[in-house]
Formats: sequence, C-alpha cells, structure tokens
Amino acid sequence: MDTNTIIAIVAVVVVAALFIVGGIWLDRSRKRNLRRNEEAAKAKADARLAAERAAEAKAAQTATQQPNESSQESTAQANAPPLTPMQRADEEAQRETAETSEGLPESEMLVTDLDLDVEVPVPVEQHIEKPAGRKSRLERLRERLSKSANPFGKALFNILAKDHLTEADWEDVEDTLLMADVGAEASEHLVEELRRDARVTGTADASEVRNALRSQLLELVGTDVDRRLNADKPDADKPSVIIMVGVNGTGKTTTAGKLARLFVSQDKQVLLGAADTFRAAAADQLETWGAKVGVPIVRSERDGADPASVAFEASAKAKELDTDVLIIDTAGRLQNKANLMDELGKIRRVTEKNLPVDEVLLVLDATTGQNGMAQAKVFAQAIGITGVVLTKLDGSAKGGIVIAVQKELGVPVKLVGVGEGPDDLAPFDPESFVDGILD
Repeated sequence: MDTNTIIAIVAVVVVAALFIVGGIWLDRSRKRNLRRNEEAAKAKADARLAAERAAEAKAAQTATQQPNESSQESTAQANAPPLTPMQRADEEAQRETAETSEGLPESEMLVTDLDLDVEVPVPVEQHIEKPAGRKSRLERLRERLSKSANPFGKALFNILAKDHLTEADWEDVEDTLLMADVGAEASEHLVEELRRDARVTGTADASEVRNALRSQLLELVGTDVDRRLNADKPDADKPSVIIMVGVNGTGKTTTAGKLARLFVSQDKQVLLGAADTFRAAAADQLETWGAKVGVPIVRSERDGADPASVAFEASAKAKELDTDVLIIDTAGRLQNKANLMDELGKIRRVTEKNLPVDEVLLVLDATTGQNGMAQAKVFAQAIGITGVVLTKLDGSAKGGIVIAVQKELGVPVKLVGVGEGPDDLAPFDPESFVDGILD
C-alpha cells in the first residue's frame, strides 16, 4: 500500500469519527434543551397553581370574615413541607390524566395540558350587579316587540280588518306570512283557518278580527308546550348542565352570559365553562359577563386548546362545588359538518363522564329567518337539542321564525333576546309574543 492510500484511509476514518462524535454531542444537547424546557414549563404551572390557591384562600378569608381562623390555616400551610415544582406538577399531571382518560377510547383521550382549565375566581372587591327578575323581563319582551320594525302581526291585522276581503287580500295575507318566515305549510294552514273564522269573514268589527287573529297565532305558536328550562324543573339534576351551541355571530357567548344572569336573579349558584377555544377572546368575553354577577368561570389559558378538556374540567369543578347550574359555551366555527359533529359529540360524552347533560340550547339569530334553519338542522343532528334561543327578535320583521323553527325541529323556543341590554334575555311567553306583535 502506498503512502497516499494510507493517508486517504486515515482521513476517512477521522471524518467518520468526527461525524459520530458530533452526532452524539448534538443529541445530548437536544435532550438537555428539552429537559430544561420541560422543567421551565412545570415550574411555570406550579407558580400558577400556587397563585390560584393563594387567591382562593384570600377570597375565602374575606367572605367568611374569620381572619383568625384563616391566619391559622395559612400558617399551617406555610409550615407544611413544600413540594418542589417538579414534584407538584408531576402529581397534578398524573391526577388529571388518570381522571380524564379513564374509560375513553384512544381516539378520545384528553391531552393533559398544564395551561388548560384554570378556574378564574371573581375578585371580591368587584361590584356585583343585581339582575332583573322574570316579571320585568316579560314586560320588556312585550314592549320591545310592540316597537319592533314592522311586526307581521300588525300587517296581517290591517289586511283582515277590511270590510270585504277579496282573493287578492288573502294572497296578501299569505305573502305577509311567508315574508315573516312563518313557513309555507304553516302559512297555508293559518290562511285556511282564518277563512273559516266567522269573526274575520262575517264582521268588520276590529276587536273581533284581532281576537280571531290572536287565537289563530297562539295556536300556531303553541300554548300547551312546556317551555321551562330543565334546570328550573323540580326534579332537575344538581348540578344541571346546559350546553350552548350555534354558529358564530348569533350571539351565543353573549346569550350564555345573559343566561347566567337570569339564573343568578333566581338565586341559583352558577358556573361557566368557556369551551369555545377557537374564537379569540371568547373566554375573556364570557369571563366579563360572569364577573358582573359573581359567577366564576373555568377556561383555558390559551386559544386553540382542546374544548372537550375544558368541558370535562368545568363539569368536574361544578360537581365539586355542587353548583346549581353549569353553562358550557362551545365553538360555532369548524371547517365542515363532520368536524362539528365530532367535536360537539366529544364535548357531550366527556362532560357526561362527570355529570348528565340536561339541556342543549341552540342559539339562532332571528334576523336570518329561514336561512338559519339549515344551521339549526346541522346542530340538531350533531348533538341533539332540547330547546331554541332566538336572539335579536326585536329588530326583525321575521318573527314568524318562532313558528317555523318549532315546526321544523320539534323542540320549543325557550328563550328570546329582545335587545342589547344585559337583562334583555327573557323566557319565551307565547301570549306576550303574540300580543307584542299585534299591539
């Protein structure tokens, strides 16, 4: 072997050795960085948990006005041997993983995230508002509907109050109903009933015509339907769980906050769960609503977290606190129908690991009229709804959506929003609704 060959072989061996050594060094460096990042994240979580416990202890001390007892408890906690950040974070992570994953298939395992599901206590020093009661809400419902833009009831009354109704008049009646989104089948039925009513065809007395129209509208809306929220029934579960669903833009999160106020006005203990983690600031918006009436919230620390994990933690917290009502807000913007059904179904299943779901309320924008019916059907298939909340009912001539949505979905309208105020959410009352659109 000549000298050049020997030198070449040695060079190859040296280069190979350098690559091996370099690879080992890079691998160890990467592991050290990962370990440091993990320790930093766990230390951060530990600090947050400690801050939360301190805030809860301070709130309890102020609420009970027992400084001596609280001081002794704090001293005992301070003297207890503290866990290191690593130990405490590991213990918390293991507990959450065991609870959320038990009995679930692998596809539904909840990912433990140290930045998820932090309960935000309401500051003690913040002014707590007193929400309006049921009676004043019903009065506001009738008043707002009577002042709304061109209620279809008034238009119908003006046509039917004529001395002699022609075929053209009856066509105007049906057109008015269709424009108000009553629906083709319900419109045809109402016209047929009015044609047979002697109070309409046999007299020109305005009060008789109004009474006839009122009775027919009440029959369509339904006066014998149980519109109570399940949480208000004597045999309601405690905590009673309500899941809010609907597309973004319908006022779903706002409605969840207003519903919390409605329950607070009935002296119920409420907890909010912010499972709409896809929309920026949705949790902040819900937290603001809750803070005004002293309602705590379970939320994620970051956008895009697993909504089912938030729902699970909220239901666990509601069970622990023994609250009367848990309201879970959900996302309304997913890429397609399959994603929507999967996500909402998962939220319901993991919630029912802790508590039964008593109510699923679909929030619809009344101004969308029949266009909102397609949305309603998707949500009904995805999670199964027990009632409808119609928002922005006061600002629309499409009040007939009340009739159409009940007929199409087979569930009652339980609540209506009639304004932008915090207490403008009212239980739906058929008589107040019909009188409001006729006045």
